[in-house]
Amino acid sequence: MPDTALMPIPGQIDPVPLPRDITPREDGRIDLIGLPKKRIAELFEAAGLDAKAARLRAKQVFHWLYHRGVTDFEAMTDIAKAMRPWLAERFVIGRPQIVEAQHSVDGTRKWLLRTDDGHDYEMVFIPDADRGTLCVSSQVGCTLNCRFCHTGTMRLVRNLTPGEIVGQVMLARDALGEWPKGRMDFVVAEDEGEEASEYTSDGRLLTNIVMMGMGEPLYNFDNVKGALQLVMDGDGLALSKRRITLSTSGVVPMMARCGEEIGVNLAVSLHAVTKEIRDEIVPINRKYGIEELLAACAAYPGASNARRITFEYVMLKDKNDSDADARELVRLIRHYKLPAKVNLIPFNPWPSAPYECSTPERVKRFSDIVFEAGISAPVRTPRGRDIDAACGQLKTSAERKSRAELDRLAEEKQAALG
Repeated sequence: MPDTALMPIPGQIDPVPLPRDITPREDGRIDLIGLPKKRIAELFEAAGLDAKAARLRAKQVFHWLYHRGVTDFEAMTDIAKAMRPWLAERFVIGRPQIVEAQHSVDGTRKWLLRTDDGHDYEMVFIPDADRGTLCVSSQVGCTLNCRFCHTGTMRLVRNLTPGEIVGQVMLARDALGEWPKGRMDFVVAEDEGEEASEYTSDGRLLTNIVMMGMGEPLYNFDNVKGALQLVMDGDGLALSKRRITLSTSGVVPMMARCGEEIGVNLAVSLHAVTKEIRDEIVPINRKYGIEELLAACAAYPGASNARRITFEYVMLKDKNDSDADARELVRLIRHYKLPAKVNLIPFNPWPSAPYECSTPERVKRFSDIVFEAGISAPVRTPRGRDIDAACGQLKTSAERKSRAELDRLAEEKQAALG
């Protein structure tokens, strides 16, 4: 953790560069979203509060941020009125900027978001009868260059901060009306005698989180870990680790740390069962091969029949969809004694894509072979295709907006030239 004495508190002379857990802002205020209670206390103390007062205020603010979802210090009714402007002058409660929000005909929702320094990324909410899943991005762009993935054709711009990652969850709760509401019990507010409300939570629409958006989460491990710890904090967003899944394309050296330090469910983008084909479509395989990857899966902390590892397998016509491929997949899972489930994903085409989707009959045959071996292999129903929100498509609207912005600037320049 960086030394908070060197933090760029507003008004401080010659501040040093922001540490990586802080989301940068042009106005110099520090965004508290993405920071744990202890870190908030350190910042409050660096800003001038004594240690005891800093800890008390941090506890209060943390509750309002992550349990109540407020975005204005004035709403924090158990904090003295005179203290609220002091907080607002130095700190801010951020949310990602929404560039565009789209609704699919199937109920899927996608948001194109923008960072404070002008970079675009996306998140998707997928409602089902028994759950609501938020697909969260960890990076702007990606370095993996998986050939079937449109998102993977983007260059990596930068890692998202913990605040930008957890901010997606906060924003989704805002949009879904998911913050505590309903019956109110009035209590006496600390040090002012004001009324503050204690809420009881209603049922949730957002029940699950998958780190399957833009980027490779294990290449941004520390920031993803920090964000997910806030999501799982019982005093914060309080989502069980059993309802969170992190997807990796196979960053083998980080997988054990993920299990030990974060403890969420693991999904692996497998997509092929031979070195030749996986080298082609998932290039990280050239660095960490299938055998090394599956051995890491077998050793993943917490993996069991109750917490199976999910293998993602995109169905590509005449590339990885043969009966022999299905049987080899079964053999590999049995060989490594993996508690596993296989998600079969019909390929989502995009312009100039080098592959086609397997036929429905071929996908069904592949699924049947794996099911007959006693391994669950459901076919994922594509969601949000009409808004480019389906698996592997998180790039199109960002590109479209970038092109539109360039066109607008060109028009403005031409108009200025007369």
